[in-house]
Amino acid sequence: MRISDGRHYIDGSWVPGAATAPVTEKATGAEIGTYALGDAADVDRAVAAAVRAQPAWAALLGEERAAVLRRAAAILERRADEFEEMLMRETGGVRGKARGEINAAIGKFLESASLARRAGGDLLPAFKPGKLILNQRVPLGVVAAIIPWNFPIVLALRPLGPALALGNTVVLKPAELTPIAGGQLLVEVLEEAGAPPGVINLVTGDGPDAGEPLAAHPDVAMIHFTGSTEIGRLMARIAARDFKRTSLELGGDNALVVLDDADVEAAASCGAWASFEFQGQTCITAGRHIVHESVADAYTDALVAKARALTVGDPFDAGVRLGPMISEGQRDRVDDLVARSVKMGARLVEGGTHDGLFYRPAVVTGVTPDMPLFTEETFGPVAAITVVSSEEEALELTNRCPALVNSVYTGDLMRGLAFAERVRSGMVHVNDAMGRPTGEEDIDEFTQRRWIGIQRAPLTWEVSS
Repeated sequence: MRISDGRHYIDGSWVPGAATAPVTEKATGAEIGTYALGDAADVDRAVAAAVRAQPAWAALLGEERAAVLRRAAAILERRADEFEEMLMRETGGVRGKARGEINAAIGKFLESASLARRAGGDLLPAFKPGKLILNQRVPLGVVAAIIPWNFPIVLALRPLGPALALGNTVVLKPAELTPIAGGQLLVEVLEEAGAPPGVINLVTGDGPDAGEPLAAHPDVAMIHFTGSTEIGRLMARIAARDFKRTSLELGGDNALVVLDDADVEAAASCGAWASFEFQGQTCITAGRHIVHESVADAYTDALVAKARALTVGDPFDAGVRLGPMISEGQRDRVDDLVARSVKMGARLVEGGTHDGLFYRPAVVTGVTPDMPLFTEETFGPVAAITVVSSEEEALELTNRCPALVNSVYTGDLMRGLAFAERVRSGMVHVNDAMGRPTGEEDIDEFTQRRWIGIQRAPLTWEVSS
C-alpha cells in the first residue's frame, strides 16, 4: 500500500504537490500520511487531461468500459482488508461501518458496469415520410466529483462509477479529512484496473483552493457535490454562471416519527441506529424524533437504555460500537446545539459528555420546534425527542424542516404508507430508517440527449415563384 505522500494523480502519473498537509488517525491523533494542497494550476492540468482523454474513452465499446469497472471491483475486493483499516483510521468509523462501505463500493462498481450497455437511446416516431429519428444518450464530458469525508469511498463511487461507465472522464476532489481512502487508494484501484491516462484524475486540497476552482472550471460539464447545504448553495451559484449540469446531495434535518400504535422496542432500536450510527455523522441520520405522547415515555426509556449500552472508544478495540467524531470543530458544534437547546428548556437525559473526540451518544427530551436541535442538522450522535398529541401534528412538524430522508414507525403498514405519501422529502421509510437506492437514475444524470434526424428517402421541394 502506498501511504499518501502528498501527490495528485494527473494524466496517468502521480504528481507531487507543491505543499502538503498531514492526514491524522482520528482516534489517536497520529499522523498517517500527507495530502497535496492543490490549487487552480493543478486543477487546470487535471481538467485538461480529462478533456483530452474523454473522446477516446467515450468511443470505446460499452463492454470495454464495463470491463475496467468489473476489474476495479475485483481489485477492491482483494484489497478489502487494507481499505477497511484505512477507513477506520481516517474516518473513525468502527469495523462494521468500514466493511459495509467497502461492500457497497464493490456493488457500485458492478452496478455501474451494467449501465454501459443500457444507455444507447431511443428510436422516435417519424414526423414525415422516410425520416429516421434517433434520440441518443451521449456523455456530458468532464465530471467534477467533490466528495465528503463520512463515507469517502462509496460516495466517491456514486458519481465516479456511472460517470465512467457512460463515457465521461472525471476529476476527483476528496475531502481534506479523508484523502487517502477516498482519493489515493481508490484511484490506485482504477489505475490497476486499466483506466487509460486522463480518464480518472485526482486533485487533493482544501475547498477554496482546489474544490472551487474545479467546480468553476470552464471545461467541467457537470458538478457532482455531496456535503453541506451551505457549500451546496455555493456549488449551485457556480454552476448557474455557465449552465453546468449539477447533482447536489446535501444534508437535511431528518425526522423519525413514532406513532401511537408503533412497536416501541422496535422503534427505539431503529431510532438508536438512525441517530448514533457512525457517531450520527451521515446526511441521512435521524436528528428529530417526533413521538406521540401516548408512547413517549416508553420510547424515551428504551432509547436511553440503548444509548447507555453503546461503548465509545478506539474503533480497533473489541466491543467498541462508536468511534471518535471526525474533528474538534464538529464535536464543538454538536455540544453547542445541545447547550443552546438545554438553555431554552430541553433536558439532557443521557450522554452528551466527551473525552477528546469520543462523544457519548445523547438523548435530549422536551425539544420544541424553536430549538436549535429541531431547526438545525446536528450531524452528531444526538437523539432529540419532540412529543406530539396527534398524527397530524407529527406530519406538520416533519414537513416543517427540509430533509433528505424521513421515517415513520407504526403498527399499521397502510397507515404508514398513507403518512409517507404526505411527507415532503425525496425518501421516506416505513418501519425503517437510513439507506437509499441507486441505479437507473444514473443514466439520466450522467448523459445528455442528442436528437438526430435522418432523411432516408430524398424529398422533392417545390418552390413556387
